[in-house]
Amino acid sequence: MSIRDVYIVDAVRTPIGKFGGALAQVRPDDLAAHVVKALVDRSPALDPARVDDVYFGDANGAGEDNRDVARMAVLLAGLPVSVPGVTVNRLCGSGLEAVIQAARAIALGDASVAIAGGVESMTRAPWVMQKPERAFPAGHQQLHSTTLGWRMTNPRMPAEWTVALGEGAELVADRHGLTREQQDAFALASHRKAAEAWAKGLYDDEVVPYPGVGLARDECIRDTTSMEALAKLKPAFRPEGGTVTPGNSSPLNDGAAALLLVDEEGLRETGREPLARIRTSAVTGIEPQLFGLGPVAAVRRALEKSGRSFADLRTFELNEAFAAQALGCLAEWPDLDPEIVNPRGGAIALGHPLGASGARLAGSVAHQLAAAGSGTGLAALCIGVGQGLALVLER
Repeated sequence: MSIRDVYIVDAVRTPIGKFGGALAQVRPDDLAAHVVKALVDRSPALDPARVDDVYFGDANGAGEDNRDVARMAVLLAGLPVSVPGVTVNRLCGSGLEAVIQAARAIALGDASVAIAGGVESMTRAPWVMQKPERAFPAGHQQLHSTTLGWRMTNPRMPAEWTVALGEGAELVADRHGLTREQQDAFALASHRKAAEAWAKGLYDDEVVPYPGVGLARDECIRDTTSMEALAKLKPAFRPEGGTVTPGNSSPLNDGAAALLLVDEEGLRETGREPLARIRTSAVTGIEPQLFGLGPVAAVRRALEKSGRSFADLRTFELNEAFAAQALGCLAEWPDLDPEIVNPRGGAIALGHPLGASGARLAGSVAHQLAAAGSGTGLAALCIGVGQGLALVLER
């Protein structure tokens, strides 16, 4: 059996809303449906019934995104009911995992046309309550927030594995001797690059605003922030001696992203030139508390499998869960030119809607390669509970 080439024909995303912001009133399944519909509408030569499957990443899945949000998005987007949908969860890597699984199905001949993406509404993530062990409990019951982080943790998990995500970022900062000033400078650069990219219209080809909410640009970009402003923020996880603050961390967000993937036959049916071709991917594991360094081995493995090196990369989208986490990864890739990393800003500025972020990264790399005309690009994320995920694209 021959392995088929897999092409990214198009990639779209919503502007990313801040927690409680412009997208707070939009259900996650509606966000997902919006990007699916926009993606299909942008390839009018393709019969929507030709979509063999829709893969969507979703990290929380405890609220309105429950019960297979991918299938709900298909139906809400008005696609034929014959189009199926599957939801995947690799926490922060869910959107990229969806892209990888869709690409794998096409490469193996199980599909010819697929949509892959991700969605998250961290604003609308509900509180949940465990069922009582016995009926009619007389005491109070605890509610757990599903917005972010550990909940209902298994007591058999070692305590060092279940630290808060921000404390995990502090551990990375400890390991690599990263100062508060280094992290704030990284965050400031992320905001400046994102603001400049928007001002230059570099996101115009991929961002599809959600109708009726008045959000045309990513909501968390701080155009006027400064090192002085960032320095005023207090550490969020270690009150004494901490370096991780709200200013050098990614925010809580809402948003969705989607990509159209095809084989050669599907490409002919779209009548379009592809943005990029998927080359290879890799996933690795690491100690859960050091999740921020998860991409280190995954990126190396993906490059090795593709026969490429850091010197071959034209662009690299690395999710900025925390400045400490991103800087820690960069410190372990001495051969990588940091100037090619997140050239249009990263998650600290743009936002990190968990299940959507991986699809956003892959779509951004594809659009950047198309704009350049040729080259190799890479998308990678750290993942809570200790994993790393990477995807290599080329044009």
